[in-house]
Amino acid sequence: LPKKNLPGDPAEPSLRKSSDNDGTSAELPPSDDSSHLSEHHLGAWLDDPASHPCWPQKHSAKKVLNPMARARPGMNFLNTDEKVLGSILLNDSKASIRSNALRGNCIRANATEYIFWEPAKVKAVMVTCGGLCPGLNSIIKGVTNCLWHDYNVRKIYGATGGYNGLSAPDKYQMLELNPEVVREIHMKGGSILKAGRGGFDAPKICKSLQQLGINLLFVIGGDGTQFAGHLLYEEARRQRLPISIVGVPKSIDNDVLFVDRTFGFDSAVESAAEVIRNGWVEASSCEKGVGIVKLMGRDAGFVAAHAALASNLVDLCLVPEVKVTMEDVCEHVDDVLKRKKYMVIVVAEGAGQDLVATGEKDATGHTVYGDIGVYLRDTLNKHLKPQGGRTFYIDPSYIIRSVPVTPNDHIYCSRLANNAVHTAMRGYTGVCVGAIHNVICILKSKLIASGKKQIKVKSTTWQSCVQNCHMPHSLSGGAQLAR
Repeated sequence: LPKKNLPGDPAEPSLRKSSDNDGTSAELPPSDDSSHLSEHHLGAWLDDPASHPCWPQKHSAKKVLNPMARARPGMNFLNTDEKVLGSILLNDSKASIRSNALRGNCIRANATEYIFWEPAKVKAVMVTCGGLCPGLNSIIKGVTNCLWHDYNVRKIYGATGGYNGLSAPDKYQMLELNPEVVREIHMKGGSILKAGRGGFDAPKICKSLQQLGINLLFVIGGDGTQFAGHLLYEEARRQRLPISIVGVPKSIDNDVLFVDRTFGFDSAVESAAEVIRNGWVEASSCEKGVGIVKLMGRDAGFVAAHAALASNLVDLCLVPEVKVTMEDVCEHVDDVLKRKKYMVIVVAEGAGQDLVATGEKDATGHTVYGDIGVYLRDTLNKHLKPQGGRTFYIDPSYIIRSVPVTPNDHIYCSRLANNAVHTAMRGYTGVCVGAIHNVICILKSKLIASGKKQIKVKSTTWQSCVQNCHMPHSLSGGAQLAR
């Protein structure tokens, strides 16, 4: 999706007033306030947002005692108006380049003592959309177990084939889920629900959900999937169909706006770092050897940059956000080979597209990217041959996204899954859950889907990568900084 101008972007100085430390943001209209979710709560979604000058209210519109309050006496529950600050920095050196879209702060997810839905009346379904990503099965398991064990929900289903399984449930299998079915699925990569693309039709899906008696829908997918989730919420609202639609953002590229990181990203980085070690072995075992590893990252270089930092073996990291010339690349290659006799390069698949542009579009209208990895391999082989050098090219492709989730990533998936369930049971809809300052928060789906996150050249991550790889100014985005 193209990046839209978000309320409070630096281009809109009139709306850049910061909220007070107590989390209030009365100067913001409800539509621009990241924590004003009256339109996204089934107890108030049909009301005029202006009729709720203060949101959230102290209690849900419908007071149903959370079953965990009986089962676990003394358990801590959130205050319904508990918030997380959008920014935790004072005297921020990069304030001028940050979006202020979260200046209204964010409502904290997790369990509250009173909820909206009667657990006995809940019928839930979840769907995984788009490509694979480590942790999908962990999310499925977490949502299932939280519904079953914490809320005593017994009607839990998984739609297969992405949105296709919801728009045409007669053609796609609907799996019945319970703790026994999901017990060991986190040990496997992929998705037991067979993630799929396409098939989105909001009116059809609303009709299917109504016919199936579904009132909780969990949407697991990237920014496109969450944008579709927002459209589905709008259609359900138009039809006055009370369904809690809650998203869990997914992206192996970690390019989802506002959240600290997406699930599966850490697992992919660990797998990518191992591939880089293989490239290092090849390069360091040959005189003037150059290992080239191409990693996923169509529009954002987070996987490449983090894997380079994690391996601590990389001499050059190329990402989509930084333009380079082959003259500068070849000069750096020569300098590194003179100094240490071998070299390792990591390149994101979307880097250097000005060098390999195809000028073509695919069936969905997206630009067909040229193969920067093969271009680097061939160009550097030609450059190195007279010197007696050569390249070793490795493209792990989908390997890094099909691996089982790592332990830390699984813990993160469990947090996201549990909080998605708590958010849905509280009656929220048209929202996603994600970590802000490592606290799981509730965010409007349309906000999540309003663009893609990219590496900022001034970010600590990128500057650490540049320093760690000993990259010259010409390849570090320094010229972009100067502008």
